[in-house]
Amino acid sequence: MSSALFRTKNVEQSIRDTEEPEHSLKKSLSALDLTVFGVGVIIGTGIFVLTGQVARNNAGPAVALAFVVAGVVCALAALCYAEFASTVPVAGSAYTFSYASLGELPAWIIGWDLVLEFALGTAVVAVGWSGYIRSLLDNAGWHLPGYLAGRDGASGFGFDVLAAALVLVLTGILVLGMKLSARITQLVVAIKVIVVLIVIVAGAFFVKGGNYKPFIPHPEPVSAGGNLKAPLIQLMFGWAPANFGVMGIFTAASVVFFAFIGFDIVATAAEETRNPQRDMPRGILGSLLICTVLYVAVSVVVTGMQKYTRLSVEAPLADAFKSIGHPWYAGVISFGAAVGLTTVCLILLLGQTRVFFAMSRDGLLPRFFSRVHPRFRTPHRPTILLGVIIAIVAGFTSLSELAELVNIGTLFAFVVVAVSVIILRKTRPDLPRAFRTPWVPFVPIVSVCATLWLMLNLPAETWLRFAVWMVIGFVVYFLYGRTHSRLAHREETAAGAPTPPTGNTP
Repeated sequence: MSSALFRTKNVEQSIRDTEEPEHSLKKSLSALDLTVFGVGVIIGTGIFVLTGQVARNNAGPAVALAFVVAGVVCALAALCYAEFASTVPVAGSAYTFSYASLGELPAWIIGWDLVLEFALGTAVVAVGWSGYIRSLLDNAGWHLPGYLAGRDGASGFGFDVLAAALVLVLTGILVLGMKLSARITQLVVAIKVIVVLIVIVAGAFFVKGGNYKPFIPHPEPVSAGGNLKAPLIQLMFGWAPANFGVMGIFTAASVVFFAFIGFDIVATAAEETRNPQRDMPRGILGSLLICTVLYVAVSVVVTGMQKYTRLSVEAPLADAFKSIGHPWYAGVISFGAAVGLTTVCLILLLGQTRVFFAMSRDGLLPRFFSRVHPRFRTPHRPTILLGVIIAIVAGFTSLSELAELVNIGTLFAFVVVAVSVIILRKTRPDLPRAFRTPWVPFVPIVSVCATLWLMLNLPAETWLRFAVWMVIGFVVYFLYGRTHSRLAHREETAAGAPTPPTGNTP
């Protein structure tokens, strides 16, 4: 039983599976496309939605250092992702990597985790996008009815119709083809980067040194107690991390870390890349470096323009320019943010559908979802299913309830990938590796430790919700995935045992 749960799918078989005509994706992406995807998804919520919240509640002007801390943690994980994505160029990202190293059950767990991570990430950004669009409409004198403006602040029924509509439109674009998605992303990312540069250049002229004092505000200890909203480390060890101060920077890093979710999504597109051995490391590491520099620059400028205690939560960049009497800049930023956040939604949705598709192709989810569209060569069935579900979630759920649950899912994936690099180096030293993570096992071990530290700083209720999702995943695996696994059927066939009918092959 235990050996069956940890059976591994070798890299060669994973690559052969991508060559099945009805289940193969079209290879159309270049290094530029991957870098644009990375920048397109990384630059978004962190700047346009979370900056003000974290500066005001956790770190003050030192939010810039929080971005550096989160960027370093991501860089360690990115080195591990780059090795795997270039060695195993198959859709599924961490799910596929763990299947080749840790085994089927761990692969299922991480795949189930990624499905949640990308789904909620898409919903979070769609809700943030909706907030900017409503702000633009309000400036033009058009106001949505309260019951169609979302759950935040709603006293009765509330549905965010704009967020739901965005997800459905992007779902249609993804069905039509990856290259179309890449072209739209390139255009929108160009607009988004221009807006970010406007913030940096124009905002620098309005920086006041007094707004940086103190750069690291005096710590405000969090009262120790059994509240599930407290960080897990507080409940486990009785140690309460502080808001503000030096420790507040690490608390903030565990939140702004959400801003860096993206380079792992680049890895999900490995199967659709023309030269993954060369281009995947470039796309993953290049996009992370570009975005870290831009994040730090923007956070320094924004906290210099407006005192951190007065930054808004919903639209910090636009409102910072409004506060100094420049509403024109605020309008440009709101437009750029709204346009830019669309690419974040698009690429998060892309990542989720590819993980779902890979799990379906392996038989752990119904094989019905692994057939690609005969014309567009896209996994249209899971794309439509997940798009509709996420649209409903985005419409009925508030931003604050979603962001931290996405963080823990991403961090968990980072731990699994780092461990997988060490294991595959030991079990398959013969594999050709176009990119090699330096200083193995030191870098993966440091990555695991840094990631676990950020995870411990997340609220206990986030861990509880994550645990509930994992329990559901275990149930689904043992009721369905374990008995329908294609790898299990192959092993039974090789051993001379009859293969039971799955009843779900299209």
